[in-house]
Amino acid sequence: MNEIERRRTFAIIAHPDAGKTSLTEKLLLFGGQIQVAGAVKSNKIKKTATSDWMDIEKQRGISVTTSVMEFDYKEYKINILDTPGHQDFAEDTYRTLTAVDSVIIVVDGAKGVETQTRKLMEVCRMRNTPVIIFINKMDREGKDPFDLLDELEHELQIQVRPLSWPINQGQRFKGVYNIYEQNLNLFTPDKQKVTEKVEVDIHSTQLEEHVGEADAEKLRSDLELIDGVYPEFQVQEYLDAVTAPVFFGSALNNFGVKELLDCFVEIAPSPRPTKAEERLVLPEEPKFSGFIFKITANIDPNHRSCVAFCKVCSGKFIRNAPYLHVRQGKTLRFSSPTQFMAQKKSTIEEAYPGDIIGLPDNGTFKIGDTLTEGEVMHFRGLPSFSPEMFKYIENADPMKTKQLNKGIEQLMDEGVAQLFVNQFNGRKIIGTVGQLQFEVIQYRLENEYNAKCRWEPVSLYKACWIESDDEAQLEAFKKRKYQFMAKDREGRDVFLADSGYVLQMAQSDFEHIKFHFTSEF
Repeated sequence: MNEIERRRTFAIIAHPDAGKTSLTEKLLLFGGQIQVAGAVKSNKIKKTATSDWMDIEKQRGISVTTSVMEFDYKEYKINILDTPGHQDFAEDTYRTLTAVDSVIIVVDGAKGVETQTRKLMEVCRMRNTPVIIFINKMDREGKDPFDLLDELEHELQIQVRPLSWPINQGQRFKGVYNIYEQNLNLFTPDKQKVTEKVEVDIHSTQLEEHVGEADAEKLRSDLELIDGVYPEFQVQEYLDAVTAPVFFGSALNNFGVKELLDCFVEIAPSPRPTKAEERLVLPEEPKFSGFIFKITANIDPNHRSCVAFCKVCSGKFIRNAPYLHVRQGKTLRFSSPTQFMAQKKSTIEEAYPGDIIGLPDNGTFKIGDTLTEGEVMHFRGLPSFSPEMFKYIENADPMKTKQLNKGIEQLMDEGVAQLFVNQFNGRKIIGTVGQLQFEVIQYRLENEYNAKCRWEPVSLYKACWIESDDEAQLEAFKKRKYQFMAKDREGRDVFLADSGYVLQMAQSDFEHIKFHFTSEF
């Protein structure tokens, strides 16, 4: 129970460029995992962010894949998952949210709530995941803090409660008053060091000495207003995902981050029960169970190996112990399970609920697979969404057919995109959620598998999985739509509709056929 209580597993999510990766870096700095934070955009420091380790991430300065990092802070063990913000990689982020117990949302103080943030919040709401909000970039001119709070409540449909409050912003930014601990943090811009804390009685003249008269007056009236407008902060309301605590700061200048972390480890939930199809699995159960939520190929370019990320749901994982792979009905042993610090990894002997472990994978795992000590159960909630963009993938170098096929297979295992084989002409079609995915696939095939591919246009509107209890009608449908039928990697029937109108007509002509837009049904 002690080990479970001290675990905190969470994801950091946001719209691109709100400062997720910078915040992750600073949290690692406090955990003593890195000694100097790499300024992400600086040309002088040739050091990129720790969590962005793929070549393509370093070139573009964006996160392409979720990375996992773990460290100890005070008496807690923290597992962070830094997710990609770019909407083309949203699917990776949705899946990651199934493996965490709470979430920190980063919001840019100047831009407020953006589209991607709204979508991600919907996923958190579906699962009732507790949320803490960090308003970043207070050292730049932005919106008024009260307007920001209103916008958060309105856009994310959740009650907010500020636990720290900024004193001015932009050029005149003087610091943050920590409402949770009732002390004042004064701001000195520095990317490497941490700023000083001052114990101040709000109602004495000490406040004027530190921040000047005008700001002192404004701070007092703001705090009065906050106490008047927002109810007292209740930890239980946060855990029930009714209220979201809000912190202000600047991740790049390492300001307001420690306050966030200190409050977070105190109030955030330890690992929670996981819902399997058969029953609810509690973390304190004696027997081990876990599920695979992500697979990454080539985490180490020298070895060309895949790693499957497994979230431990209950019991204790022990190295070399026999575990049942439910989908295949096989018993497996793992001799080198690892724990991660982005790309660096170390072998572990045991792991507890809430931990995320890497298992070496040579094609045995698919996303959503369950491992147990013998009980047959299935963890759900890792859907593949119906893709919205399609292209034929063609081999550009006939000598490298084998490498290309292996590359496509491993990248599809990762869930980067989906592969359909057209039944009419046998051509391979790749479907993705965003344009950027095609570039990433092409780049990785060339650099990691030494295979060149070429994209050819295909005009399709949607892919939908079909099933029916009426065999005759299903056959008739397949005959009539022969050119548009494909199989996915599981061998299931997929109908590739070339326009919204065609899809609508098909749905009304064949009422006994069910059309599904996610692969889970």
